[in-house]
Amino acid sequence: MSAAIVTLKPGKDQSLRRRHPWVFSGAIARLQGEVTEGEVVTVQAPNGEVLGVGHYAPGSIAVRMLDFGPDSQLPDATFWEGRLRNAYQLRQGLGLTGTGNTNVYRLTHAEGDGVPGLIIDVYGDTAVVQTHSAGMYKARPLIAAALQAVIPGLRAIYDKSAETVPAKAAPGAQNGYLFGESSGQEHVVHENGHPFAVDWETGQKTGFFIDQRDNRSLLARYAPGRRVLNTFCYTGGFSSYALQAGAALVHSVDSSKRAIELTERNAVLTGLESKHAAYAEDVFSFMKNSQEQYDLIVLDPPAFAKHLSARHNALMGYKRLNAAGIRQIAPGGLLFTFSCSQVVSAELFEGAVLAAAIEAGRPARILHRLTQPADHPVSLFHPEGAYLKGLVLAVE
Repeated sequence: MSAAIVTLKPGKDQSLRRRHPWVFSGAIARLQGEVTEGEVVTVQAPNGEVLGVGHYAPGSIAVRMLDFGPDSQLPDATFWEGRLRNAYQLRQGLGLTGTGNTNVYRLTHAEGDGVPGLIIDVYGDTAVVQTHSAGMYKARPLIAAALQAVIPGLRAIYDKSAETVPAKAAPGAQNGYLFGESSGQEHVVHENGHPFAVDWETGQKTGFFIDQRDNRSLLARYAPGRRVLNTFCYTGGFSSYALQAGAALVHSVDSSKRAIELTERNAVLTGLESKHAAYAEDVFSFMKNSQEQYDLIVLDPPAFAKHLSARHNALMGYKRLNAAGIRQIAPGGLLFTFSCSQVVSAELFEGAVLAAAIEAGRPARILHRLTQPADHPVSLFHPEGAYLKGLVLAVE
C-alpha cells in the first residue's frame, strides 16, 4: 500500500463498498502522511479496513479510485498493462480493432474502464492520450509503455493533456509526442467506411467526436433525399454520413473557422462536395436568417454546463436552441438533438426539448432515444459516466 493514508468518516465508506470511484473531500476524517497532488493514497474505513487505492487531489473530488479492496494493486507497469489490455480486448470484441472499415475508436473511457481521469483515443496507428487529473498526468510514461505493449503496430503516442490537466498540478504542460513523431502528412482515418481527416495536434478534444459514431449511422438511414442542416458541425461527421447516404443537400454550420475548414475537407473526401456548403457563423444567427427549410436538422452543441451551478442556464439554452430548430424544420422533418452536459440528465434534457416544442407550437414524436457508443462504456457503479443524451423527433 502507499505511504499516505486517507481515513473516511463514519458512514462515508458505503459508496466505496459499492465501488463508486470518487471520494469527496467532505467524506475524509483525516489524512496521514505527506502527499502531493497526483500521488497514490490508501483509503481506509473508520475501523482501519483497507478499501482501496487511488490518486489524491485537493478539491471536491479528493481521491479517484484505481482499485478496490485490501489486495488493491498499486499502479505500476503491470497494473497499467493489465488495465489497457482489458480495455483493448473489449474493443476487439466490439469489432473496432484491426479492421479497415473502422480504425478510430476510444480505448479508455475514464471511470468506464477503471482509469478515472484518463481518455485514450486511437486513430489508425496513433494513440492520443488526454489526462484530466494530476495522477494520470504523472503516470504518462507508464501509460505510454503499456500502450506499446498492448496495441499491435502502434506508430506514435500523442499527449494532449495541456488543456485538461489541472493547471496548478502541471504548470507549463505542453502537448507533444510521448512515442514516435508526426508523419508530416494529413491524417485520414475511417469510420464505418467513411474517410475523415483528423487533426489531433490542434483540433478540439482529441481531434474527432468519436462518441457520435452510432448516431451518425442512424442519421444515414434517414438522410437519403433530404435537405440536411448540421449545426455545431465541428469536423462535419454527420455531414459526411448524410452526403454519402444520398442527401439532396447538406449545410454545415460552426462558429469555428478551423472546424469549417476541416468540414469542407471531409466533404471533399466523400467526392460529393457539390451538394455541400459550409458556413463559419453563429448557429443561432444562421438559423434566424436562413430562408431554407430543412428536412433533417442536427443540433449537437458543446456542453452548455460543466458544473451544477450552470445547469439551469444550460436548460434554458437547450430550450432556446431546440425551439429554433423546431421552427426551422419542414413539416414531417426529423430533428436529431443532443446534450453532452454531464450534469443535465436525460430526463431534464427531454423536459427542455418538450418546453421547446410547446414554445414553437408544433407537435413532435420521439422516434429514438440516443446515447454514447459501446467504446464509451459506463461503469455500473458510476452512472455519472453516461454523459451523452440524444433524441430523434418527427416534427409535424
